[in-house]
Amino acid sequence: MESTLHTDDAPQIETLLMLLCGLGLLAGIGLGFSSLPLPLQQLCWVLAYGAGGYFGVVESFQSLRKGQVDVDLLMVLAALGAAYIGHPLEGAMLLFLFALSNVLQNVAMERSRSAIQSLMKLRPERIHCQLNGQWTLCPVTEVQPGTRVLVKPGESIALDGEVLSGKSAVDESSLTGESLPIAKSEGDSLFSGTVNQSGSLEYEVTKSEAESTLSKIISMVENAQSEKASSQRFLEKAEQVYAAGVILFTLGLIFVPWKVWGHPFESSFYQAMTVMVVASPCALIISTPAAFLSAIGGAARRGVLFKGGVHLERMAGIKTLAFDKTGTLTRGEPTVTHLIPVPGEYQADPNELLRKLAAVEAHSEHPLAEAVLKATRARNLEIPEPQNFQSIPGRGAVATMENQELIAGSLRYFEEIEVPIPTELLKRCHQLQDQGHSLILVAEQSESLHLLGVVALADEIREDAARMIKGLRKRGIERIAMLTGDHPRVAAHIAGQLGIDDVFAGLLPEQKVDIIRELQKEGSVAMVGDGVNDAPALATANLGIAMGAAGTDVAMETADVVLMSNDLCHLVNAFALAQRSRRIVAQNLIFSLSVILILVISTLTIGIPLPLGVIGHEGSTVLVCLNGLRLLSFKV
Repeated sequence: MESTLHTDDAPQIETLLMLLCGLGLLAGIGLGFSSLPLPLQQLCWVLAYGAGGYFGVVESFQSLRKGQVDVDLLMVLAALGAAYIGHPLEGAMLLFLFALSNVLQNVAMERSRSAIQSLMKLRPERIHCQLNGQWTLCPVTEVQPGTRVLVKPGESIALDGEVLSGKSAVDESSLTGESLPIAKSEGDSLFSGTVNQSGSLEYEVTKSEAESTLSKIISMVENAQSEKASSQRFLEKAEQVYAAGVILFTLGLIFVPWKVWGHPFESSFYQAMTVMVVASPCALIISTPAAFLSAIGGAARRGVLFKGGVHLERMAGIKTLAFDKTGTLTRGEPTVTHLIPVPGEYQADPNELLRKLAAVEAHSEHPLAEAVLKATRARNLEIPEPQNFQSIPGRGAVATMENQELIAGSLRYFEEIEVPIPTELLKRCHQLQDQGHSLILVAEQSESLHLLGVVALADEIREDAARMIKGLRKRGIERIAMLTGDHPRVAAHIAGQLGIDDVFAGLLPEQKVDIIRELQKEGSVAMVGDGVNDAPALATANLGIAMGAAGTDVAMETADVVLMSNDLCHLVNAFALAQRSRRIVAQNLIFSLSVILILVISTLTIGIPLPLGVIGHEGSTVLVCLNGLRLLSFKV
């Protein structure tokens, strides 16, 4: 049903021909009530048939050269048949409504295809670049990685980069669907297609225009919309057999009543042409792409990227979901969770405990050190400059602050150097470790070495993780598993808090693949990860879903579905959209088949006229398109 004439002017030409067909039809009808010569009316019918049937003839010829029969051939044959038996008006009306239906479909499908193209408007053609110490406007296509560029408040960010100086808030809703602006400062990443809001930023370009996040998204969605769902491929294959069957059935309706039962040829031929029209599967063929293309385009504008209708269709049937832990269910970085001063003579204020630990960790390269410093800065505490810093690998560190020697280290290290730890505090430390916390103990050397307190750190569960799990359950996900390389005790604690069914801990990347294959023995499995160390598992699963992957090349290339935002609720929205798309497709298929059956039966029993059959056939096609377009604005 869709045009295969891939030229830029084809839609405009098809619209013009449809208008000419309508003009010929109206003129022919008007001349029928006048006393003007008959050849003038016949000329109008020729105009209507030529304009309305041009694309149908071209499409039919191309299909026949491939040994195929399509619905365009059915329409052309029915129109010519109507003219042959002296009903040119019905034939002209058929071609006009068929052409009008095609134009309306093209408008609808182009709307869904171009949904993501609106992002292109966000990218300026020229940007401010620093060349030879001077700021100048440069074409975006000529800017290379490493160039220093300036983006002012209200301007769009043209190319991916990393902030060198300045502070601002950036609207990333066009890529991630996040409604709130994201704070940006030195060292933060910027993505093309987003909008700078409050302050000027100078940043270094990290990707060329062709490799930018926005270009990849547009390319990926365009490829996705050309990748057809399995139901769509089945219908397109079935169209060939179905159309050939309709032609044979039509021939039977012409010759059997005429030759066998002695019916008048004209009435048999007219009824057969009507059946040929109403039995054509136009609405049936367009029902699936109308829904899936709209869903893909609408989802892309909300930061959910499906790499094809087949993945959208597959997501709707997923019942088992496997999650990576770190960076997916958890934040992916340690944060300070507990400040526990030692009670008694040397009791310290929690802020003072944190400040003293920060002084020791200021020159440390340990992964937990950055979390301590970040927490200290968040409380606006001054971090003293440490002296005589000394790292004790695998155990802790020592430094002098304000003429006092401080020691920071693990519980095991403090037990080794025999620092007294109150019984209740030791019990509390063991409880925190059981819950997956890392501990840093802080001691001070004055007259004697005494413990100041304990600082606990953990990779915290995302605030929206529990809500996401509940949302997935409501969407029909029956089994949720967690795959992680973390310690089993930590994994079990997190799984218990979130209500996850199965926990697989202490896994290497290749072992995650083995778990996915085991889960697949019970049905289709989707894997959700960060797209980097989870790439093998994402590729192995029936459906790979990458979370928060804005700018992550590995995630975009490996996963079947990319959620540009870190908001876990977008995953629930993606499943809701997939399930809604499946329902819309089912509605379209049932409606299309019902209309065909009703019209065919009515034609064979009560003998509905050809114009009424044409209206019913083409009207159902337009309604199917409009029903699919509802997915462009789908909201949970």
